Amino acid sequence: MQRFEYDVTRHSADTFRELTFYCSEKGECTLDTVPQEQTDILKALLNQRGWEGWELVQLAFGDNGLIAFWKRAIRK
Repeated sequence: MQRFEYDVTRHSADTFRELTFYCSEKGECTLDTVPQEQTDILKALLNQRGWEGWELVQLAFGDNGLIAFWKRAIRK
């Protein structure tokens, strides 16, 4: 049976000041106003953790930044 370990990391709004997913009252959601610089920061984070063997499970956005949930297989 495969086993996993998990990690949760916090990333401040100072780093991701414009990488927030907003939806209108009608439920229409858009990311078209997010600057390329912000997506590049997120991509660098994902790639770094990926090289370390971590797989992103979920991102949660909030007023103070974001929380990332990660998992990776435990080697026997």
